[in-house]
This record gives sequence, C-alpha cells and structure tokens, in this order.
Amino acid sequence: MKQVVLPKAPIEVANLVGGEHVAAKGGVREVVSPYTGEVIGRVGLSTVEDVGRAVAAAKDAAKRWRAVPIKERTQALFRYRELLLAHLEELGNLAAIESGKTVDEGAAGVMKGVEVIEFALSLQNLDDGAVLEVSRGVTCEVRREPMGVVVGITPFNFPAMVPLWLYPIAIACGNAFVLKPSEKVPLTSHRVGQLMTEAGFPPGVFTVVNGDRVAVEALIDHPDVSVVTFVGSTAVARAVYRRATGNDKRALCLGGAKNHLVVVPDADPEVTIDGVLRSFTGCAGQRCMAGSLLVAVGDVEPILDGIVERASQMVLGRDMGAIIDRPSLDRLVAAIGRAKDDGVRIRLDGRSPEVPDGFAGGHWLGATILDGAKPGMECAQHELFGPVLTIVRVPTLEAALALQSESPYGNAQTVFTTSGAVARFVADRSEAGMIGINVGVPVPREPFAFGGTKQSRFGQGDITGRPALELWTQTKKITSKWQLQSDSNWMS
Repeated sequence: MKQVVLPKAPIEVANLVGGEHVAAKGGVREVVSPYTGEVIGRVGLSTVEDVGRAVAAAKDAAKRWRAVPIKERTQALFRYRELLLAHLEELGNLAAIESGKTVDEGAAGVMKGVEVIEFALSLQNLDDGAVLEVSRGVTCEVRREPMGVVVGITPFNFPAMVPLWLYPIAIACGNAFVLKPSEKVPLTSHRVGQLMTEAGFPPGVFTVVNGDRVAVEALIDHPDVSVVTFVGSTAVARAVYRRATGNDKRALCLGGAKNHLVVVPDADPEVTIDGVLRSFTGCAGQRCMAGSLLVAVGDVEPILDGIVERASQMVLGRDMGAIIDRPSLDRLVAAIGRAKDDGVRIRLDGRSPEVPDGFAGGHWLGATILDGAKPGMECAQHELFGPVLTIVRVPTLEAALALQSESPYGNAQTVFTTSGAVARFVADRSEAGMIGINVGVPVPREPFAFGGTKQSRFGQGDITGRPALELWTQTKKITSKWQLQSDSNWMS
C-alpha cells in the first residue's frame, strides 16, 4: 500500500483556455487535504467573463476539430493514454491527497478511466452510420456528427475517474470539451490538462474552467454550450438538469444513491464478507456506488459477525482514506448519533478512530456498522456518503425487493447468493439500473454503460459505452439522387 506524498508548497491552479493557463478573476479558494487539514493548493474561481472566454476558445477549436478525421483524433487520444499510464503513480497520489482516497484507489480511478479511453479508441473501427439504396437510383445515408462545445461538471470524490468517463468519447466524436471540476479537488484536473496539451490536442479542444456555482451557472446558460453533463448529489443534479434543459440544451445529470446489498442465508460467507466490506468502505464510502444498506434476509448472523470482525481490523490511511472535509465529517458523526438515538445498535463505531501517524489534523472516520434500523430511518433511507453500513432485517426476498422499489434512488442493487434461481429472481425484479450478483460494486465495464434509474439519473442515455454516442453526437441524414429513372416513383 503506497503512502500519500504531500506537496512541499501549495500548487497554484489556473484555468486551461486555448491551450494556455489563464488566471481566473473571481478570487482564490484554498485546497485542503483531507489527510492533514493543511493547504495543498490554491485555485482561482472563474467569473462569468472567464467562462465566456473559455467557451469562445472551445467554440473556435470545435469548428476545426470536427473536420479532423476520427483516426487522427484517436491517435492523439492514444498518446494521451500512454501519458496517463506513464504518470499513473503521480496522478493516483494527486487524487488521493485532494479527495481523501488511498493512493491505490486514486490510481484505480485512473485505470477505470483508461478503459473508457480504450473504448473511445475503438470508435474509428465502428461502422455506426448507414447507407442504403431506398429506391431505384436513390440512397439515404446517416452520419454521426459532433454537438460542438460540451461540458462536464464533476464531483470531488473521483478527481480522475469521473472526468475520464466523460471527455474521451466526447472528444473522439469531434466535440470540444469543457471540464468544470469540483473546486475542492482541482489539482488532478490541472495536471490532466497539462498532459492533454502534451499529447498534442489542439488548443481549445480540452478546456478546464475552475470555480464554484457562478462558473457552473455561466456554463449552463452560455448559448454556445450544446450538452451539459453532471455527476453529484441528487438535489444538484435535478437543478442542473432543469436549468440546462430550460435553456434548450441536451443534458444528462447523475445523482445520488442508496444502494442495497441483499444477503440471503445461502450466500457464500467469504465472498459476501469481502464484497460487502469493499463496497461500503471503498473510497471511505464517498461514492454513488457504495453499498450502504445491507438487507439481511432471514438468519445470516454468522455472515454479519464476519463483516463486523473484518471491518474492525481496517487501518485508516492504509485500508481506507479520509473524509473530504470537516463539515462532511461532522455531518456523518451527527447522523450516527441520531441513529443511536432512534434505537439502532452500533455494532462498530468509527467516531473515535485511531488516526495515522502524522495525520492528526485530517478528517477521519472509521468503518461504522449500524444494526436493526427500520426502513424509514435516516440511516436506512438517505445517502450518508461515508463508511457507514446500515443493516435492515427482513423475513423474505420479496420484502427485500420491496425496500428497493420504495427507494427514490435506483443506482445499484446486489444480491449475495449461491443460487442461480435467487440471482435471476432479483435481477428480473429489481428496479435499479445496475445489478450485482456477488459483486459489491456492480459498475459495468466498457462497452457496457454506467447509469442508474429513478432519482439517480436525470436525462436519457449514458455517459459511457456505446449509448454515450447518442449523448455526444447528432445524426445527419443525406438523401441522394444522381439521374432520372425510367420507372420513377414519388421519390425517384
């Protein structure tokens, strides 16, 4: 397990506009490491005017980039892939020190993004258009064309991975991409922008605009932005979607989740313990795919005991990272306290953890397990976004599925079982968008796309995989006739 390495001096972060780093004019925000509580960077906050200049540069680049053959676009993307792999350890460390991940988790996020790049590289070999002779002497052709300037607004919890789910396919399709990373984690995006330039992408094809709500709203409102994508909380996802579509833009906004891990009596103990543990503690529970609600069907007590035992052995800083900031940590601690007041049994309490040496000023919460919650309780119903596992007990598999059906979220649901019939029963009836069978974090690999249902997603399509082509492109239909036909009809 690699240890985080903090910078010797704060990293200064500017916007990337037209291939140049340009200081934003809206003030400066300090970037604080969750590991220590210390300042590790400073990022400029963009004004409406800063956003306007960035979009103008992207629009100018988009006009030229769309004319570049896709083979040449993917060649630049391949060079970028090689640079990511060469700088994997550096990028993993950057993601860790600003988001609270372990270094290994930060690097894994980059590698998951590389999968999307590799799918984007294959687009040059996909025949996604069509040409047909629809009548004698008449052909119809369908082409995919880019949307122009497209925007990705990304969250703090995956500084590398979530942006990498967005821009490789968008850029390969001929769009100019504007990234607005969370102002809490701008360091990774800053470095990524440098690598995109080094890979040889023309100025303006990839733009980074830093900032807060002012920058977000300016991007959504800008008339030259055609597509808006967002990943974050449900409340903000809904607001961004409504604002973007109200401005006649195409939008796909991914929100929060409350993913259910269903454990039945015939589940394999080792597979289940490992899967549940990784699901709710990975990235310190700060991810929309975390399994934060364990639905125990019948008597599964030995498995629950094993989860508690294994979770109690986790070492902070080695097995699990830190919480993003002090307000988030305080919110989690308060939620655990409310669960206890509601009568929930705290089987493992992470509120007073053993802090790693040298990181006393960080934002730390150990793995926490709450047992005996009722479906309507806060800990069982709402996304806490931390390493907190809530256990709800139900008598039947039908009752477990009813719980998921009643949830406003629909990102993921997993069942742990050794029975194919049980697995199929859950897969067929679950209302979640991504189903796991003995997989605690059922994120599909490319070319299968990522995406949930209900209030976990606003908009149509997906941000990765083949369905992403519908998001990042539009179709042009061409009907051709070159000579008159002797047996002419209404078309020829």
